[in-house]
Amino acid sequence: MEFDRLETSPADFPNLPPDMITRLSRLAFERLSFTLTRAHLDHLLEIAGNGQTGDNDRLVASYLLENAIISSRGELPLCQDTGTAQVFGWKDEGIRTGRDDAILIGEGAREAWRASALRHSTSVPDGFFDERDPGDNSPAQTSVFATVPSGEERPAYRFLFCAKGGGSSNKTTLTQATKALLEPAAFTAFLREKVAALGTAACPPYTISVVAGGISPEQNLLALKLATAGYFDERVDGFDYRVMGTVPERDAGLEEEVLSIAAATGLGAQFGGRSLATAARVLRLPRHGASFPVSVGVSCVAHRNLLARIDQDGVWLEKTVADPASIPGLAEAAARCRAARPDAVRIDTSEGIESLRARLAGLDTGTPVLVSGPLLVARDAAHARWRELVRAGKPLPDYVARYPIMYAGPAETPEGHVIGSFGPTTAGRMDEYAGELMSRGGALVTVAKGNRSETWRAACAEFGATYLGTPGGIAALIAERHVAESRVLDYPELGMEAVRLVTVRDMPAFVVMNGRGEDFFAQQKER
Repeated sequence: MEFDRLETSPADFPNLPPDMITRLSRLAFERLSFTLTRAHLDHLLEIAGNGQTGDNDRLVASYLLENAIISSRGELPLCQDTGTAQVFGWKDEGIRTGRDDAILIGEGAREAWRASALRHSTSVPDGFFDERDPGDNSPAQTSVFATVPSGEERPAYRFLFCAKGGGSSNKTTLTQATKALLEPAAFTAFLREKVAALGTAACPPYTISVVAGGISPEQNLLALKLATAGYFDERVDGFDYRVMGTVPERDAGLEEEVLSIAAATGLGAQFGGRSLATAARVLRLPRHGASFPVSVGVSCVAHRNLLARIDQDGVWLEKTVADPASIPGLAEAAARCRAARPDAVRIDTSEGIESLRARLAGLDTGTPVLVSGPLLVARDAAHARWRELVRAGKPLPDYVARYPIMYAGPAETPEGHVIGSFGPTTAGRMDEYAGELMSRGGALVTVAKGNRSETWRAACAEFGATYLGTPGGIAALIAERHVAESRVLDYPELGMEAVRLVTVRDMPAFVVMNGRGEDFFAQQKER
């Protein structure tokens, strides 16, 4: 792990000027929003060149590498969901800033979101049931712990900066188990169930973390959060890696077992294969005799976590790769995604829904397609508005039945671009609207990411609908190469969740559910 020195420390260290913390926070979030570490890029490059993973794994990896090249230019972030700002700090005794550090860190995060065309994903309560957009993605989640340097170590202020998207956060589970699970066969069966249940909606390849035990659920979940962010990956001499008073124990054997289980699911890097995960962390903590909490969580392919520190020698931030194409073999691997697969079916949404349904009707699941033409862009908030109309006995807007619906919410649009980073959001969150929309002619063709429920599969069979999955984690690439036009069509007050009409050209996707009610991921599981 390498660090860049951003600036020198003040002459009267350990007294720190408050704006030093703010500058570090801003630079950390700007860096992690657009670039990846060398280790993470090497993981993707290995998948792209590995003949054992499967064609779809290699194709998705090439898209992800191409996305990294585009994003590294600093205009279009890696993912449309640029996440919420989450920061952990470990402040040695004697270091002083003279201000509330959480305020200083939060201001740096706000500056990054305002200056870098990052998406405002946060909603804040306005009363209990109503919400509003704060306009700057605040507040940041900050936790600062008091520490004491050990031995001869000089005092330092260490940080872990994370940008966490909603899709990967939603995969976190906590099971309040019992000692009966503390047996190898039972724990392996538990892991098989939980890893398979992760699905692909959170944009694999994943880093999967499992934490067993904990004096409390809160200790368990904090350890899980830190594990998914890489906090335990590289030990620094003299630093105490306690989590609420305890240093977790890592189990390398179980980590290998998690990777083996992930490969055996067949889910792969989103569309079948062996690359559901590239890394695993399994931790064990003490527990109360009556309790055995076990949590499972992931970090997605946009692995946006960076370490930093301030010490007597300067301000240091973990290095990322400013020019991914300079890595030997990476540009060549990335370029594979530019050649259309010979078996890809080209579809044009401008032909109208009925013509499109007929075109898609005979396609098997797993068939690659290239989508061109207009798409309606709508996600959670818009669907909730449409439900309000249905329940009030009012008609839906006519555009709902006119176009295929892509579930997405773009990042802010940088100058000179048609749209900000633009990629699919998790399909399953919209599954409960199946009957209301399909029975009224809407959602007969949808585009998103990840697996869907039995409810949606049954609705596809009943109404002859098709669900197309497009790769997640390639939002910069889609925005630059595949979106020709974009405009807000309705509900502008919803911000990134406003209804849009976009025109795409040759956007890659796969048939995940077809009008016969066949489900690609269910078929993969059976195989």
